[in-house]
Amino acid sequence: MSPDEEVVEAELVEDERLPALAEDRAPASGLPEEDPDAWLPAEVEEDIGAGIADSTDSAYKRDFAEYVAWCREVGRRSMPAAPQTVAHYISHLTRTPRERTGRPYSPSTLERIIASIRTMHSAAGVQPPETKGARKVVAGYKRRLSDADDARARPRKTSPALPSVLATALSVVDRATLKGKRDAAILLLGFACAARAVELAGLNVESVTEPEEVRGVGVRVRLYRKKVKKWQNVTVKYGKQPETCPVLAVRTYLEALAVEGHTSGPLFLRIDRWGYLAPPIYRGGKQVGDPAGRMTTDAISDVVELAMAAVGMRGRWRSHSLRRGFATAALVAKADPIHTSRHGGWADGSKAFQGYVQEADGLDDRNPLTEIGL
Repeated sequence: MSPDEEVVEAELVEDERLPALAEDRAPASGLPEEDPDAWLPAEVEEDIGAGIADSTDSAYKRDFAEYVAWCREVGRRSMPAAPQTVAHYISHLTRTPRERTGRPYSPSTLERIIASIRTMHSAAGVQPPETKGARKVVAGYKRRLSDADDARARPRKTSPALPSVLATALSVVDRATLKGKRDAAILLLGFACAARAVELAGLNVESVTEPEEVRGVGVRVRLYRKKVKKWQNVTVKYGKQPETCPVLAVRTYLEALAVEGHTSGPLFLRIDRWGYLAPPIYRGGKQVGDPAGRMTTDAISDVVELAMAAVGMRGRWRSHSLRRGFATAALVAKADPIHTSRHGGWADGSKAFQGYVQEADGLDDRNPLTEIGL
């Protein structure tokens, strides 16, 4: 990512003015301390905040709070930060074991921390620092880890939920229960749409339709592709086997919801151990969670992880396993890469999708060892 791209990303963070950091700020040289035009109406600040995922926003704020604490400890000004301060901080992190793991952060996390520092500067109306020195620190750190074959130098990927893996996991799902019907629909619809957890969590009952053009073929699923910020109508076709058919799974689940009187609103709802739909959740005497019962992204991932654990499937299983499994399976089956990419909502030229293409090339007859004849 280029510095310019990072600045654009940084401008999409909710502006909370960071009042607690006032003592760490200094006015930018040559600029007035008060700009009479530097303000936004509340509704515009809300619009800006809506441009960045909540999970990213919270991670950036947490990163920045830790950075500010370090600056106070070593006597550096946190905002506006000097380039040397950022480089010093990142170098410090490469040599500092974390309490939870006993090891320093991975290079990818350090890159996020650099972005966090720049983002929070922009959010406070301060010029972000230049970070070339800090990025060189990360590059050197990454080389050292690669030379040592340290796992932190490799991307931490989820395991792909291929069709055979899904079939095994589904074999122990109790589809006689409402929860089992829901979990089967999450696994199969998530795979068929190559959906991220946030995209599955955002679906409503009204998102699944059967317009005339897909009747007899499958269903139409309208979902919001969070990364590319676009709505997409995904045609989900009938599967070859009833047990792994995403259309039958989602229809069965919708019918069960209708029996419970739920015919609109969130599609994937939390269900308690007794089978009650969308029960209220209390913590410290206060109700938490979505009042309508919509599942969180973590809860969606837990469905995948628990299903795989139930059949003893080894690997790292999260909701992204469904998306990765779809890409891998489609490409190994020689589905057109362009159609596969667009079906799954990847941006044209996506580096992540190209990585799936390269992995698939090693699994099918495009692997050069296929014809060598060892």
